[in-house]
Order: sequence, then structure tokens, then C-alpha cells
Amino acid sequence: MKLRASMIAIGLAAFAAPALAQVNSYSADAYAKPNYEGYVPPKNGFGQPDIAGVWSNATTTPVERPKEYTSLTLTEEQAASVQGRAENYRRAGDAPTDPAVGAPTDRNTNLGYNRFWTDPGTQVMRVRGEPRSSILTTPDGRIPARKQGAPPPPKRRVATTSEVSAEAGANDGPESRGLPERCIFMPTTAGAVMRPVLYNNNYQIAQGSDSVAIWVEMIHDIRIIRIGAKHNQGSAMIRPWLGDAIGWYEGNSLVVETINYHPFQELYGASDDVKVTERFTRVADNRLLYQFSIDDPITWDAPWGGEYEFWASEGIYEYACHEGNHGMLGILEGARALERREDETAK
Repeated sequence: MKLRASMIAIGLAAFAAPALAQVNSYSADAYAKPNYEGYVPPKNGFGQPDIAGVWSNATTTPVERPKEYTSLTLTEEQAASVQGRAENYRRAGDAPTDPAVGAPTDRNTNLGYNRFWTDPGTQVMRVRGEPRSSILTTPDGRIPARKQGAPPPPKRRVATTSEVSAEAGANDGPESRGLPERCIFMPTTAGAVMRPVLYNNNYQIAQGSDSVAIWVEMIHDIRIIRIGAKHNQGSAMIRPWLGDAIGWYEGNSLVVETINYHPFQELYGASDDVKVTERFTRVADNRLLYQFSIDDPITWDAPWGGEYEFWASEGIYEYACHEGNHGMLGILEGARALERREDETAK
């Protein structure tokens, strides 16, 4: 009983502690320039660079550079304009919608799914305080063209709903719908490369002596990186959902190398032989620099990639994917209704 009472007391004390400042992906504080100068990253109990914590990459900065910008770096005026448009877009999406008016102008939502449920961020991504026009750092901020003679992109099966062709019977049953739609796997956020999306952009990193775990808020995947290990022998025939990832520490950085992507994964049309190298470096108390390089000699002449900074977030939130969601039922019922109508017309 004494032990139980002590544990309860500790729990109550934790709840009584001062609350953290409320910072979310719409807050300028989340992206405010921290003190980078002279920063010395801390070490954890294993003597490793400490990158543990909850981090977010929610941002209005796209992976590829919009064509109206010619530089990786934005001016402060350009950044303010981008953020102002994103904030106006958010507020308009949060406003009540009148079903009698028709479809809203928000291309990401519909009458039953307004911006309340999304969290893409409204702030421009910054690296060392520098506002960026894109996450990619290629010369034009775009995905490079495939090299001459490169094979066409592999046809990835049911990686996303948009890739499920009509010939495959997209509405025959739930198994033929996209993996994210079935709440099984989100290729964009779960593995390397880690890309911001419409919502659930939080990640929790935990470090052990021989592994690092990254808890992905989207569908709650857990990515395991084996530290000091070698890639699995013969693993080309064994392709996990999140690939075969090994890691090591270089100075203040965690370096992660991932190969053998799952056949359902889509990585900008890369071949099955693609290799991704990531670097995680703590550059301030509340900033984690993330850099990635995509190496696929079959598809591109040279490696390419990008970078951004995660910012410290409050925590991982529940990803309630199908609870109360009638979308899948509606899709399949609609398909059956169309089939019945076609049968009646044929008769």
C-alpha cells in the first residue's frame, strides 16, 4: 500500500508541474529562430548524441520548390507572404460551411471534413533560421529527371489510393483500396524519407544502446534502426514495410542507411535498389536538423536530397483512423449500387 501511495503521489506531482508553453504547428513560436551559436548537443546515458524527444515537421514549405521561386532561400518578405496566405487558408477552412452553397474551395477537404481535422502547419520551414522555399536542395529544388535509358518507374501495388487502377478493381473490396486508406501504412511519413503531410506530423524518438525507435504518429508505425549492425544477408528477398535500416553515430549525428524497400513503397519512382542515407543532428535545444540523400544509380546520375529542421513538439496524439469513419463503407456501397444500376440497364 505504501508503494502504491508513493506512486500516486509521484503521479500527482507530475500533473502539478508547470505546463509547457502551448506551441503547435500554427504557432510562430514553433519556428522562431533559436540560439544556434555555440550550441553543444547533450549526450545521453549511453554517451550518444541525445536526439530523443517528440519532434514535428509540420510546415507549409513543400518538398519541391514552387516555380515562382528561383532560390532555395526566401526573403523574410516572401516568407511572411507565404505564411499569411496559409493562415488565411486555414481560417477560411475552419469557418462553418453551408451545404446549400456547394463544394468548398478547399481542395483538401469536403463538406464533412473541414480544416479542424488537419494540421499541415502555416509556417515556412527554416534551417538555421533561414526560410526555405523547398525541402529539396537540388539546384532547382525539384526531383531530378530520370537519366537516359533508365527503366520506367516500378508499378507499386496499392501504395496509395491514387495508384489503384480501375483495372485492379479499386472498389471490389477493402483489400483493393490504398494502404493509407485502410489504415495499414503511410509510405510518405513512416520510413525514409520522412516527409510532412496534411496531419499527424509528430514523431517520438527513443534511443537505446543498440537501437533507435521512431514512433510515427501517422497510423502509429514504429521504425526500428539497428545501431552498429549490418544489413541482413540475403535481405533483398526480405523487404520489411520500412526497409532494412541500420545506423551509427558520427560526431553529433545519427546516420541511418536504409535499403531493400518494400515493393509497396513509393519513393519518387526509384528502383528496388535505392539507398537512402539520413542524418539526424541536434542543433539547438528545440531543433533537430534532418538531412537525407537518395542514391539510385539505376534511375539517377547522382545522389540527391534535401534537409529541414524538426521542431520540438508537445507529444504524440491518437491516430483514430477508422473510428466513426463511414468513408470506406460509402465507397463500397456506392460501387455496389452502380453495379446494380448497370445490371438493370443491361436487362
